[in-house]
Amino acid sequence: MTTRPVHTHHLPAGSASRGPYALDVDPTVAGWGYSSLRVLELPAGGALEWATGESEWIVLPLAGGCEVGSDDGQTRAEFTLHGRPGVFEAVTDFAYLPRDARAHLASPSGGRFALAGARCVRRLPARYGPADAVPVELRGRGTASRQVNNFAAAGVFECDRLIAVEVLTPGGNWSSYPPHKHDHHVPGEESELEEIYYFEVAPHRGASGDTPGVAYQRVSPSGHGRDTDVLAEVRQGDAVLIPDGWHGPSIAAPGHPLYYLNVMAGPGAEREWRIRDHPDHAWIRDDWRDQPLDERLPLYTAPDRQRPEETG
Repeated sequence: MTTRPVHTHHLPAGSASRGPYALDVDPTVAGWGYSSLRVLELPAGGALEWATGESEWIVLPLAGGCEVGSDDGQTRAEFTLHGRPGVFEAVTDFAYLPRDARAHLASPSGGRFALAGARCVRRLPARYGPADAVPVELRGRGTASRQVNNFAAAGVFECDRLIAVEVLTPGGNWSSYPPHKHDHHVPGEESELEEIYYFEVAPHRGASGDTPGVAYQRVSPSGHGRDTDVLAEVRQGDAVLIPDGWHGPSIAAPGHPLYYLNVMAGPGAEREWRIRDHPDHAWIRDDWRDQPLDERLPLYTAPDRQRPEETG
């Protein structure tokens, strides 16, 4: 199937589906150099095989568990991912698959799985990431409190270029705040990273049934790159592409907790996440120092781990 670049930064659910994937964004589609994200929905007994090509990949269960592995012609690796019921329920285990290999994934009970990828140079070995090793961070304060599952953050889990984390925001809170950017390389201060946001929004479960949720995402021009400008109403399964620009806030509607998966990669010689706060909004970090964390956090912790780290 021919790959065509998208002409919008907001991808409503289903608009970037391709082949077996409910969402399929690669550098050709996004018009950039490194970051990829696929979302695979499998029925019970479903399976998929694919070539990893020039990219390293992390298989992250969003709902359900699976068997996953890779074969590069010399080394075979097989992992059982226990997964989780859903993104609002638990931290999950995951698997790293190297470039230049054949990969496979099978789910006896079915489920939904994210494949986060990045074009890379080094070929690292396939590895299993246990759920109980994922650092859970509580970030921000007050109505900007949120939870970050740093499963593949720089300095946490080794990749060549890929950086990926999960963010959970209680209903009514602002996340990705203050607005920040990472689109211009400044040694020791700012990284150059392309980013994909993939969203899931918890429904309201009422007596008459579930009511779908909604959230909002803002990206504003920074003067670097494409001057990306987005104000999107996002729903379950949507994605937003961020090649450049100040991004944030991500706003969760009251009564609807918000989840997003961040997938990042870039050309820098060092794999690092360094951000610059928007100068008009950076003051909020000092203002919220004496505010309490949202008492609804953490939504959950990694198995067998103590209370998450708290950062301002």
